Amino acid sequence: MSRVTGIGGIFIKAKDPATLRAWYKNHLGIDVQVWGGTAFRWTDASGKPTGGTTAWSVGNGENFAPSTSSFMVNYRVADLHALLAALRAEGCNVLDKTDESEYGKFGWVMDPEGNKVELWEPPAGK
Repeated sequence: MSRVTGIGGIFIKAKDPATLRAWYKNHLGIDVQVWGGTAFRWTDASGKPTGGTTAWSVGNGENFAPSTSSFMVNYRVADLHALLAALRAEGCNVLDKTDESEYGKFGWVMDPEGNKVELWEPPAGK
């Protein structure tokens, strides 16, 4: 019997939902709809549907710091360094640390409610 086969959604509890939705829309370009969310569809660089993998993990949360939240969301991005520069220019709280490895490039920004958001640029061709 097949059980969990992927991530169906990520739900964030917010103190001020309207402000937080606007932040994600304005700074991360997420197409937030009137119902308060969006449906992500995996595509290649030309916009054609493609297969993909979404990671799900349970751990001790050490990598969430400086956030004290009980979750962290990882968003796939096309150009990590350009996005981090844009977020800094927009006054967002971008963490100084970045990581580059065989798994891709990683950077982090804190949203207005103190949640750490992970931004991931996969390796070329992935």
